[in-house]
Amino acid sequence: MNLTQLAQTVEYHQRHGKEMQKLTLTYPNLTVEDAYRIQKKTIQRYEDQGDKMVGWKMGLTSVAKQKSVNVEEPIYGRLTDGMTLSNATLATKDLIHPKVEPEFAFHINKELKGKNITAADVWDATAEISLALEVIDSRYKNFSFTLTDVIADNASSTKYMLGSKRFKATDTNWSAVQVSVSLNGTEVQTGFGQAVLGNPVNAIIELTRMLNQFDLSIQPGMIVLSGAITEAVNVQAGDCLTASFSNLDTLSLHVHDEQTNF
Repeated sequence: MNLTQLAQTVEYHQRHGKEMQKLTLTYPNLTVEDAYRIQKKTIQRYEDQGDKMVGWKMGLTSVAKQKSVNVEEPIYGRLTDGMTLSNATLATKDLIHPKVEPEFAFHINKELKGKNITAADVWDATAEISLALEVIDSRYKNFSFTLTDVIADNASSTKYMLGSKRFKATDTNWSAVQVSVSLNGTEVQTGFGQAVLGNPVNAIIELTRMLNQFDLSIQPGMIVLSGAITEAVNVQAGDCLTASFSNLDTLSLHVHDEQTNF
């Protein structure tokens, strides 16, 4: 099993929006550690071509989310600057089956490292929090995968958008923030921040612990998407998705066939 070649395969399908078979069909003994190494090698290929790694994302941080894809633990992925959506539009070209999730983005200004990080440590290292929308798009056929498959595919990471407002980390009870997601004017999902491991801060603690296993850390200047607050919403060209976060702000995303200056 050549992890470098597998990373090349994953990157190709990510870049071109082409479905692929689960890696575990050919390599049933693929381990979680192998999958994270494939993920790292894949993102390194992006960096070699000019992208910059800017942070991390947590995935499968709610019990409901884990059950929906038949896994039992959270995972993480890597974010690059090339994944950023800056004009509230999403082009479906080169995407397979995009879905959108509302999240919180932690802006980190102090290194978080080790297996014994506390909530107080995270709050102290968080400069601000933004509201966010993440676009996920598994490259696996029929959106079907095992835990190791989805990790190798960078936790289905595709694009993300940050709201224009930033909030002081400790001024809001993030677990109590209610989110309402509407698609073309119809509410389709609701949830509270507590869906993210009881409190979004716990996602950052868990990420730090998981990264420590590979002697990695959350670096100053990075952002961390803490995980989905609701179930993911399927979108297609022509859709407009909005997510209202209590009385904080509302984010909108317009979906098109091609990238457009909306």
